Amino acid sequence: MLNNRVRRARRRVQRWGRRRSAGPDQRPPFWPVDWFIGPPDFVGVGAQRSGTTWWHRLLCDHPGVQVASEKEFHFFDGYFGREFLGSDAQAYHRLFPRPRDSLTGEWCPRYMHDFWTPALLSRAAPRAKILVLLRDPLGRYQSGLSREVDVLRRSVRGGDRPYVDVMCARDALSRSLYGRQLERLLEHFDRRQVLVLQLEACIEDPAAQLRRTYEFLGIDPVAHVPGFLTEHRGRSHPQIRLPGAVVAAATDMILHDAAKLKALVPEIDLELWPSCRELATESRLVA
Repeated sequence: MLNNRVRRARRRVQRWGRRRSAGPDQRPPFWPVDWFIGPPDFVGVGAQRSGTTWWHRLLCDHPGVQVASEKEFHFFDGYFGREFLGSDAQAYHRLFPRPRDSLTGEWCPRYMHDFWTPALLSRAAPRAKILVLLRDPLGRYQSGLSREVDVLRRSVRGGDRPYVDVMCARDALSRSLYGRQLERLLEHFDRRQVLVLQLEACIEDPAAQLRRTYEFLGIDPVAHVPGFLTEHRGRSHPQIRLPGAVVAAATDMILHDAAKLKALVPEIDLELWPSCRELATESRLVA
């Protein structure tokens, strides 16, 4: 059981983060003198619109996990245009205070997508356990595109919107090509450090998949069941209807990429993803 002092300290760390995302220039949160800082114990790296907020909340419900001041710090976003130094790694470490008997980390879906981030993350947190949560690639594409267009249209002028929409369409599909993202990630982290989950399996049996996540992180499963165990739905956005030709082209790219993903992560069940069942059927026939 946690004593009152530890509870108060944990609440202060959590309250510190109720502002904007961090980045390398934000001051670190407060921490008690008997806590320590260091590289995060775990980092979730993807994928956007795949239930990561839900799964992060479930993970942080474990009493052995200290909730960081942010779910996602976006620490590495700006390093496409600046050098990453040893002092930057230390600044990242200072974002993760915790008691010595606790684990802590973050979950930022950009980290797997931004091509420069896996190498920097491996320098800043080489021993971290890496969590990846994936969703049917075509469903993720449609959901991600709808979100990006909905959000960005509010901040750009009318004449710029067609250009922004095209950029969103390309970015959203890139985020759904998991194979090439995992390939890059595994160039910098040992396969045994990476746990790949599927949202569909988590929805079907969240208790079993949560136990699997706890065991991967090396923390004992807890007897209680979180009250929000099945609350997996995120914020909805007006859905964009895609032309048939666009769906066909996206599906073709997704199937080629899913074959790479299956080779990298054989335990992936492509039957769970409607857009990839054709590939799953072909694989069974070949076997």
